[in-house]
Amino acid sequence: MRPSWDQYFLKLAMLASERATCPRMHCGCVIVRDKHVLATGYNGSLPGLPHCDEAGCLLVDGHCIRTNHAEMNAVCQAARNGISLNGATAYITNMPCPNCAKALVSTGIRRVVVFSDYRSGYAAQFLKEADVRLDRVSMPETRIRYDLDSYPSAVKFDDDRR
Repeated sequence: MRPSWDQYFLKLAMLASERATCPRMHCGCVIVRDKHVLATGYNGSLPGLPHCDEAGCLLVDGHCIRTNHAEMNAVCQAARNGISLNGATAYITNMPCPNCAKALVSTGIRRVVVFSDYRSGYAAQFLKEADVRLDRVSMPETRIRYDLDSYPSAVKFDDDRR
């Protein structure tokens, strides 16, 4: 069965989360408007600075402050490229933290779709108070196998052909 648009964009957020460099949590965010991706982000350090998986986490009060959260990286990517997020939907693998929820509200995000909850209820409270719709989407089992051996027409590249 073909995934819904929500499932499709949430799967893209899950794929983005695989780029995360903080071992404490892998999170991905995809911001979409009118079924078009506007920006993506994942947990990672500031551009040009060492990542947690290289330099270790920088913990303060039990939180790693070396890394930017996926939502903040997506918002910053949009800002760097002059893209308005007003009226958009954020697809996030995990419920945003309170600061990220506030940032999403401030950019004009009107809907947040998550797969997994976060420990804090403040984010949900901020979203509700700002009239931002919060949806939780469950993911179906994938029907796609990414094994080239299962696709007879797939061409495997030899090392010499790269």
